[in-house]
Amino acid sequence: MIITIKNESGENLFDINKINDEQKKQEATITVQKVGTLQVVIEALDFASRTHRVNLEQLILECDEARIEQTETTEKEDTTESQ
Repeated sequence: MIITIKNESGENLFDINKINDEQKKQEATITVQKVGTLQVVIEALDFASRTHRVNLEQLILECDEARIEQTETTEKEDTTESQ
């Protein structure tokens, strides 16, 4: 299994199958699998988050009674809260 490590010093390629120490080879393989699993979870969470945001936006846009008219005071309060 060939992996690419990118860092400040550049890009390095490694072939995990060529590691002589079986324990290190197994540890490297497991770590690569964990990283792959985490990447899938990150992508799934990002997709779910974007979907929920769109659904919330559609839901709220239909609720005129919840709309707040923005004034200069409201905008200043929002700016202060986000800092």
